[in-house]
Amino acid sequence: MGRFGFRQAAVIFVFLSSLWFYSFWNIYYLPILLLSVVVNFCFGRALERNRNKVLLAFAIFLNLGVLAYFKYFVFFMISIRDFAGISLAVPEITLPLGISFFTFTQVAYLVDAYKSKTDKTQLTIYSLFVTYFPHLIAGPILYHKHIIPQFLRKENYYPHFPNLQLGFILFIFGLFKKVIIADSLSAWTTAAYANAHNLTMVQAWAGALSYTLQIYFDFSGYSEMAIGLALMMNIHLPINFNSPYQANSIIAFWRRWHITLSSFLKNYLYIPLGGSRCGLSRKISNLMLTMLLGGLWHGAGWTFIFWGGLHGVFLTINHLWRRIGIALPVFLSRAATFLAVVYAWVFFRSPTLADAVSFSQTMLGFKGLPGHWSEIQAMPGGYKQAFVLAFLLLVVQLMPDTLKIMNYDERKESKGPNDSGAVGNPADRLKEVGFGITIGIIAGILAFVCLKQMAGGEPSEFLYFQF
Repeated sequence: MGRFGFRQAAVIFVFLSSLWFYSFWNIYYLPILLLSVVVNFCFGRALERNRNKVLLAFAIFLNLGVLAYFKYFVFFMISIRDFAGISLAVPEITLPLGISFFTFTQVAYLVDAYKSKTDKTQLTIYSLFVTYFPHLIAGPILYHKHIIPQFLRKENYYPHFPNLQLGFILFIFGLFKKVIIADSLSAWTTAAYANAHNLTMVQAWAGALSYTLQIYFDFSGYSEMAIGLALMMNIHLPINFNSPYQANSIIAFWRRWHITLSSFLKNYLYIPLGGSRCGLSRKISNLMLTMLLGGLWHGAGWTFIFWGGLHGVFLTINHLWRRIGIALPVFLSRAATFLAVVYAWVFFRSPTLADAVSFSQTMLGFKGLPGHWSEIQAMPGGYKQAFVLAFLLLVVQLMPDTLKIMNYDERKESKGPNDSGAVGNPADRLKEVGFGITIGIIAGILAFVCLKQMAGGEPSEFLYFQF
């Protein structure tokens, strides 16, 4: 449509397609999404005309209030009931899909509108910006300055074969990570965490590493699928995942894991609280509060809050260590960072704090040390699980991710049908005979394997859908 001059029709078509995609899960929550879009659009226009702090505060409060009701009301009611020992009727509330993501996306837009960083976006463009289906369900959190200009660029409405080609390859690689790798690890993860109080040390570490790798390939896979889908439509989404397990510090980890959420928490919470400008003690308290709220954002449960607090403690130690000025060898710093992340994931994944404490005690050897090689065979997957985990650990520690291999960078968008593509010219890499043929064959094989697996198995949702 866009190439024939019907750009507005093309925008509306993709917007309606995004609504259909969202409704496929549960159409009864579609009005919440639509009402959120319309109300926040009106707030944004009002803030563009009048930089009113009270109006901004009310708009943010309203957004967070809706999010709190759907995501946290039941959790708070149960917590009050359990701590006070009183009888309370707790309602059943289903969490609308993607509410955390489209809420934070719009809160960022409102703050930027107040700061005069927005430019009277049309309702149709704004609606597409919020509901754009590649990011709607599980991120990344979008910022208007990165995405809306792309929707307004005339050249993006023309077919661009290099983007189609690269987008398809990224989508297939992401699908493979999700369907073949992450979902295969799921059974081993579930077996371990369902039996948290009766594990050996070997079984506990195998279960912890299984989940560490499962969430890695699940999130990495979704990120690449989202980027690939958008790129096929000439839209460059921000990179949300950048080999986080190769980080040499917890600070670096959070610059690589869920990058758009980390940026949001830094720019719209940590810095407004004072950041590092008010002394060391204030910096640490701001850091802890930010990470506690970041943990709560991931889920309504004390395990998520504790996970966020753990990372707050790790970040504090990291900052204090930097002040001392002692540099560790790269191998040691990377190993320490990875082990800290693995340990924290135990609390993130466990159903209850009691399960997480028992699980972590077993990992630390408080319930006995390994006694014999036969304990490996006692793992849910036996020696196969040990081999697979060892191989995947080498992959995540040593291999570049797909986006890096393909030289994808969201900062450089195609300028039209004759442009070579994103920064680093990934399209040029595909034109290299050896590289292009190899990647094409690999993508074809992976697509076949994924389709075969999906045809014969039960569908499995992405882990980040629940957040």
